[in-house]
Amino acid sequence: MNWKHFLYSICITIGFLCLGGICHSQIPNGTVDVCIIFDNYTVNEELSTDWGFGAVIKTPSNTILFDTGGNRSLLLANMEKMKINPKEINIVILSHVHQDHVGGLDGFLSINNDVEVYIPVSFPDHIRNNIQSHNASYHDVAESQQICSYVYTTGELGDQIIEQSVILDTKEGLVIITGCAHPGIVNITRQTKQIFPTKNVHLIMGGFHLLRHSDPNLRNILEKLRQLGVKQVAPSHCSGGRTRILFEEEYKDNYIDSGAGKKYTFAL
Repeated sequence: MNWKHFLYSICITIGFLCLGGICHSQIPNGTVDVCIIFDNYTVNEELSTDWGFGAVIKTPSNTILFDTGGNRSLLLANMEKMKINPKEINIVILSHVHQDHVGGLDGFLSINNDVEVYIPVSFPDHIRNNIQSHNASYHDVAESQQICSYVYTTGELGDQIIEQSVILDTKEGLVIITGCAHPGIVNITRQTKQIFPTKNVHLIMGGFHLLRHSDPNLRNILEKLRQLGVKQVAPSHCSGGRTRILFEEEYKDNYIDSGAGKKYTFAL
């Protein structure tokens, strides 16, 4: 066999190996899993509930705690019941400064301080001091940015109560996770679409902050979410019972009953 034929054979062999999967490891694959561990609604009666929100997000390379609820004991107890090891978490993201979202932070850091904590830049210094007192590190967030592979923050939104939300970039579309949605669930969705103008919103989950809204206002919000192309919704925490009823009526099979114990898996 001459050298030309030998090199040609090598090239053909490499091509088949790539098509067969040996080179497939270069292509992003796997899943991102989300588990609601703190909420005042529940889908698992074995878990305790309280006013607040917290979720664990697991990607192929990172485990993230988004918000910590308002009760350290309940947060850690629910983690244990769901077989989530708090020491495996390496990133914490806090949505906003209210106690029902940051109240479990001190207890969590006493168990695991080997984390990077992402907080809105508008947070008061006492929270930074608390993080540092546990020998953990923090990052101030002002604008939208990538936290790690597949995970982004909207950056600070809102005029009065400043808040950031989490965005997951999945094969199924964008997944928005809100702590309380004080800046408005429609505004958060619009901001997400501005960050990812070519991608669809697959799901919004978390607190929608619509407890005291009238039916006409809720239907107007639903109409705007439809216009923005939101495929699925999973309101919990501060969304309100009436909100959940109307959202289920509108979204039908694309409405997800969410709360503590709910697990989601998205392809990457």
